[in-house]
Amino acid sequence: ATPIATGGMLPRGADAVMPVEFTDVEAGELILRRACVPGAAVSFAGTDIGSGETVLFRGTRLSSRDTGVLAAIGRERLKVVRRPVVAILSTGDEIIQPGEAMRPGLVYDSNGRILADAVAELGGVPRFLGVFRDDEAALRQALQQALDEADLVLLSGGTSKGEGDLNGRVVGELEPGIVVHGVALKPGKPICLAASGSRPVVILPGFPTSAVFTFHEFVAPVVRELGGLGREERQTRSARLARKTVTERGRLEYLLVGLTEREDGSLAAYPMGKGSGSVTAFSRADGFVRIPRNTEIVEEDTEVEVSLIGRGLAVADLVVVGSHCVGLDVIAGALSREGYSVKVLAVGSQGGLAAARRGECDVAPIHLLDPETDVYNEPFLDASLRLLPGYGRLQGVVTRPDETREIEELLDDPALRMVNRNRGSGTRILIDGLLGERRPPGYPSEPRSHFAVAAAVVQE
Repeated sequence: ATPIATGGMLPRGADAVMPVEFTDVEAGELILRRACVPGAAVSFAGTDIGSGETVLFRGTRLSSRDTGVLAAIGRERLKVVRRPVVAILSTGDEIIQPGEAMRPGLVYDSNGRILADAVAELGGVPRFLGVFRDDEAALRQALQQALDEADLVLLSGGTSKGEGDLNGRVVGELEPGIVVHGVALKPGKPICLAASGSRPVVILPGFPTSAVFTFHEFVAPVVRELGGLGREERQTRSARLARKTVTERGRLEYLLVGLTEREDGSLAAYPMGKGSGSVTAFSRADGFVRIPRNTEIVEEDTEVEVSLIGRGLAVADLVVVGSHCVGLDVIAGALSREGYSVKVLAVGSQGGLAAARRGECDVAPIHLLDPETDVYNEPFLDASLRLLPGYGRLQGVVTRPDETREIEELLDDPALRMVNRNRGSGTRILIDGLLGERRPPGYPSEPRSHFAVAAAVVQE
């Protein structure tokens, strides 16, 4: 017997290893304190990796575990698929970059940031070349620079037939040029698919939600393919649609939804339709529902398949469905700082009551006035609900600072326009009660938030 370092080669003639902690030396003799058989604690050559054995298969996305294996076999270099370079151009006279001063009629460029980060998430290398005004010569030069530097080129905006939409004209000059212009999809109808030689060129819609959807449907698979990755399959969940939805016949529609868990463990899907110009709907949605092109109405409680956005569905500690309020945001923010996850779905007071009755939320904020009793909230409850008094909120009429007239005088002025609130909200019930039979100009305008009402008054 002879000492040997852990992992060392066995001396010729040796066929077993005994850990030193199970041995003693007495009077020059080695004493083994446990049984030992041939091959004990011995790793034979070729047991882990043999010469000619496949270590990693083609198409593997290298992780630290994989690079560790390569180092273990002494491999310093190997052939890989490089990360595809994607050039991104935002276009339009109305676009400004975050940090610049906002003026009426302008909009911050969110598409450039969204697309660049989405490309990075897919393993590509984004190159944002900036915002380009509606100048045909400048746009043509920028497009050529993008084609020289990138494997794929993305432009956002300028896909429709509006005045100043030059992207289609410039891209159409390429060879073979435009392949598809417009698809039966909502949101995202005006997407333009083109090519310069074998290099893809895509003009995405300018509206953020449309741009995001069309990117993930048409562009993301190409980026993954160029990067040596296979097609990614989205996780899906079955849910019941919480509210009736009216769609447009003739186009496949992607409906963004927020998911809540019912008492029986099933899921309810709340439509989060804020239009294709919304930048918050996609970020706050849990997934989307594909509504077939020949469907006009999806009734409430219809079972739908929800394709999840992101990896998996996180269950919130507190689910709030009902009327929205700035004070509610403060409370949710305080809970988040304490480590609780909070999901807030603003569907109006009556929508919150219905959600609470179905067991789809923990809390339903409401402020509903019963015109018969002139009492808030209590008359709308049943045995399944309990009212927890919250905080008081002052309801009022918002005008511009230079307006000093009383409400009745404002209503009598035909030159003024009002901005309403959406049906189902507590404020709308109060407004209708105060107006009676009167329907002032602007009555049909129904923003879904207090902030939108204030913005309308400022900008009108």
